[in-house]
Amino acid sequence: MAGNTENKGGQRGSRWRRAVWGTAAFILLLPLLAMQFTGEVAWGPADFAIFGAMLFAACGTYEMAARMTGNTAYRAAVGVALAASFILVWMNLAVGIIGSEDNPANLMYGGVLAVGIGGAILARFQPHGMARALAGTALAQALVAVIAGWGYTLILTGFFVALWLTSARLFQKAAREQSLAGAAPYVDSRRAFSSLRGHCGAWACPDWVALPRFAWRAF
Repeated sequence: MAGNTENKGGQRGSRWRRAVWGTAAFILLLPLLAMQFTGEVAWGPADFAIFGAMLFAACGTYEMAARMTGNTAYRAAVGVALAASFILVWMNLAVGIIGSEDNPANLMYGGVLAVGIGGAILARFQPHGMARALAGTALAQALVAVIAGWGYTLILTGFFVALWLTSARLFQKAAREQSLAGAAPYVDSRRAFSSLRGHCGAWACPDWVALPRFAWRAF
């Protein structure tokens, strides 16, 4: 019975991962499709390379999170945080949030992401600490708006703060579920990296090689 449950959970996880990578591939193709119908979208090789690298990094991070734990709330929290990070970075690169993309004030949003990344590392990716890290990220996002002047950033700030807080709430839910289950911390980064490296057939294989192979095998 337990084996059947694990198999079903693994199958669901596999479907979700295929959906994530498939969606990323579709999003990457959207600008190319748009270029066939309008001259306003004029992407060059560098644009596609940067966009593709960002999508790959986001999907790869989610893939590792999915392998760290089977908790649905935790996976959803990671997905929301990655989506917020992706949109924040891409908006800054494309048009800029504060003025144009050339406005140095937009560099403050790098600090917002640094708060989240640093908090996640300090929390060792455990749900309780991750919830605090994402709450801190929401606070940092609001602080940037205060420093820059609310003006044009008010709606966007509310949008990103809502995403960060949603992620924090999901991490809290994951922490409660872990506490109720009386389980030991279930987020094991070494297990995730070991699984990814296993697709290369050797521990010496670097993660940046294992991850593309795993992405291919996900289909």
